Amino acid sequence: MEYGSIFIKLIAGFIGLWVMTRLLGKKEISALTPFDFISAVILGDLVGETIYEEKHSVLMLLFTLAVWTVLSILFEKVTQHIRKLRKPLEGEPEILIRDGKVDLEKLRRNNLDFEQLRMMLRAKDTFSINEVAYAIYETNGSLSLLKKPSYEPATREELQLPAREVQLPQSLIESGEIRYTALESLGKNESWLMQELRKSGYPNPASVAYAELNEEGELCVVESVRQQAKPGEV
Repeated sequence: MEYGSIFIKLIAGFIGLWVMTRLLGKKEISALTPFDFISAVILGDLVGETIYEEKHSVLMLLFTLAVWTVLSILFEKVTQHIRKLRKPLEGEPEILIRDGKVDLEKLRRNNLDFEQLRMMLRAKDTFSINEVAYAIYETNGSLSLLKKPSYEPATREELQLPAREVQLPQSLIESGEIRYTALESLGKNESWLMQELRKSGYPNPASVAYAELNEEGELCVVESVRQQAKPGEV
C-alpha cells in the first residue's frame, strides 16, 4: 500500500509541476533571479516531503502546489504592474563599470571583488577591464557588457560590404529523411535537393545524417555513420 501511495503521489506531483510550469511561463536557468532559484528549491523540498510522508495525502500535495502556484503568479503580477514595488521586491540592475571606470562602491554593495568581476568578464569573452565601457550587473546575477568602440567587432556597414538578407537556417534532412515542410517553406522541391546533394557528393538522402540550408544559402551536409565508415569496416 505504501508503494502504491508513493506512486500516486509521484504522478500527481509530476502533473502538478508540469501545470505550474506552464502557468508560470518558460524561463531559462540563467534568467532566474535569486528569489526564483530559492523558490524552486523550497518547492522541491515541499513536494519531496509530501510525497514520502505517509500522513500527507495526495490532496495535500495538490493543495501545496496550488497555493505555491497562486503565490508565484501573484508575485509576478505585482512586480509587473506595480512599478514602485518592483525595485524593493526584485532589486534593480547596477552599473559596475561606467565610462570605463569601475564603481568600487557598487562592487562592494553587491559583495563582488575584482577576481569575480574578471571571471564574469571572461565569460563574456572579455579578458581586460580596459575593453569595457559599461558593465551592468543584472538582477539574475549575470553581467551585460557594452565594449569601447575600439574593441567592438567591425560591422558590414563599417567595412562597406553590401547588406544581405537575414534568414534562419532550415533543416532539410534528418536521419536520412527529407523534411518536405521545410522545403516548401523555402520554395524548393525534392528535385532541387537531390541535385544539391549530388553536387556535394551524396547520391541519396539515406547517406545523409543531417543537412541544412544556412543563412548564406549554402547546403551544409553531415554524412551518416555508415557513409563515414571505411570499406570493409563493420
